[in-house]
Amino acid sequence: MKIKRFPFPSLCVMALAAMSTVATSAPSGPASSKDVTVTVVNGRDLVQGHSSGTNLALHSARLSLTSHAPPAQVMGQDHRHEGLVPLWTFHVTGARDGLNHVGAMVGTNPFTTKKTSRIPAFIIPMIVTTHTVAVSFDSETGILGTAPGNVTLNSNAPDNTCLTAPNNVPSQLVYQSPVFQPASFTFGGTFVGYTQYIDAFQRANFFAAVGDDPDNYHVLFEPVRITSPVVIDVPANEGLAITNGRLVGRPDVCAPGQILDINWFDSYINGTLLPAFASQGVNPGSVPIFLLYDAFLASPVDNLFSCCFVGYHSFAGEPAPSQLYSVVDFDVTGVFPFQNTAVLAHELGELVNDPYGDNQVPPWGHTGQQPGCQENLEVGDPLTGTSMPPVTMPNGYTYDLQELAFFSWFFGGQSIGVNGWYSNNGTFLTDAGPACGD
Repeated sequence: MKIKRFPFPSLCVMALAAMSTVATSAPSGPASSKDVTVTVVNGRDLVQGHSSGTNLALHSARLSLTSHAPPAQVMGQDHRHEGLVPLWTFHVTGARDGLNHVGAMVGTNPFTTKKTSRIPAFIIPMIVTTHTVAVSFDSETGILGTAPGNVTLNSNAPDNTCLTAPNNVPSQLVYQSPVFQPASFTFGGTFVGYTQYIDAFQRANFFAAVGDDPDNYHVLFEPVRITSPVVIDVPANEGLAITNGRLVGRPDVCAPGQILDINWFDSYINGTLLPAFASQGVNPGSVPIFLLYDAFLASPVDNLFSCCFVGYHSFAGEPAPSQLYSVVDFDVTGVFPFQNTAVLAHELGELVNDPYGDNQVPPWGHTGQQPGCQENLEVGDPLTGTSMPPVTMPNGYTYDLQELAFFSWFFGGQSIGVNGWYSNNGTFLTDAGPACGD
């Protein structure tokens, strides 16, 4: 690997040792067992927060997902080949801990290769039918009593219960969102581009490197396509529906909502959906996004106190992981302190900046959804629940986007981000401070 040093004064301050455009390989070993970081909204907090009027607490959890399924793709580890999502590697000495850190991001190196990366994205709408309905709730244990009952939620069809025409088809709303369509983004008075949100974030993230030219560096999801929907018939023990928000003391909830077992669902993605969508062009050079509508993930599904996860990003493939993907809920139930595309912005921001979930950083914590310490470059987690100014698109719908933390916040020293900030709406004006746990 050729190491090149850069003359940016701010980089010297933050002790950035090296950047390289050499493509990285994926983590070694199969993707049948993997760890993902998820946002947890605990059912106990949902109930207690509503009854007491306190703010909803959000938490991070590191889950080990076991996908009992054949591999989705069989690919090698050489990411320099055509047909794979472009990656660049970084090598940095963290100013917060004085240690060396190496990782990979989607796109090209903003310090040396100011190019436009285009990553095809597939929005895969889910039509999910569950066969169990919650009929009682024990507020002491969190256990949901259940009975047979069929409920279907369709992210590709009009819904006039929780949405309003003409903006009442979740998959279309996602496609028309500023995550995938251009909008004008100005952070703290600095224009960073008429572009997609994640691209605007990356430009702001490395502003000292890319400069103020709106066209000299991009990481775009393009083209974006809505696939044919997927019909999923969930086994009775792997999912349930809550059809009455008052069951858990939430009359303000727009029901129904579903809870799916995260391990069963991820296995279904790896073993059934990814191979099936190869014929529609989903491959390791693209990012499929599995779109749920008002559906949450948990394990087990019948205990509200072990619920809820609203999205994650992950990988699949053998002999080495090669296929990146994300699962997101387009949520308009009113259960959470974020709506519509906030989860999508969170997960795709992290997929770009920490594609395999293993970009190690100096430990940080006690902010966002992390009450303890965390050690990976998940740009959404430190600010979960912190929104950007809402964006109204030409369709007339107003979108929620989550604020994201900059590279400099994790590694420390003088910021190379826009305005000298450490996050793209200025919530973080300093780095993460001493390594968590020191």
